[in-house]
Amino acid sequence: MEGPRFLPLASYREYPPEEMVQRARAFREEMARRRTVRDYAARPVPREVILECLRTAGTAPSGANLQPWHFVVVEDPVVKRRIREAAEREEHEFYTRRATPEWLEALAALGTDEHKPFLEDAPVLIAVFARKYDVRPDGSRAQQYYATESVGLATGLLVAALHHAGLATLTHTPSPMGFLGEILDRPASERPFLLLVVGYPASDARVPDIDRKRLEEFVTTLRAVEGRAPEAP
Repeated sequence: MEGPRFLPLASYREYPPEEMVQRARAFREEMARRRTVRDYAARPVPREVILECLRTAGTAPSGANLQPWHFVVVEDPVVKRRIREAAEREEHEFYTRRATPEWLEALAALGTDEHKPFLEDAPVLIAVFARKYDVRPDGSRAQQYYATESVGLATGLLVAALHHAGLATLTHTPSPMGFLGEILDRPASERPFLLLVVGYPASDARVPDIDRKRLEEFVTTLRAVEGRAPEAP
């Protein structure tokens, strides 16, 4: 086994604390404008924008640097229709059979149902797949490590990059999603992770009137006590 190779960290940039706060606040304010959008204009999206955002997704950290993600960009109206039809069949089962009353009550504030016209209306769908394993030249399988976590990180960067570029998105996760692999002809080594809807919001687009949690509701900070070394949590 060949040993690891290391290079000097030349890409890091340090900023003065005041500038760090300013940059963090500016990014937070930009991301706070992001909303999940269900109403899309039909106009096309520049393809290079999508590709640049996917390049950003590809910079995500991953278990053992195996980068276990694959993205399928769908612009073909025929394929989008097939995806919508299959997704709506699963969503019908979810809303009428699988979902518990508590789950349906949680979704009520969002106004969602089994109908998913955005899967056809939006100009771009990005199907995100997680590789469960790679196939070596001899036919044996090479295990992936932390594939779900790694693909989740890459998808988060992709959503942020698309928003930063000026596009709206929606994360769609019908369950089960096996139809995505079949329609998009993906190998058995990949499993569908998420379907990302991408485009410009329609001129009359509306979003649910909902709130986000306050910082103190989802963050706990453990500070060192003065004069005493930090204790393990």
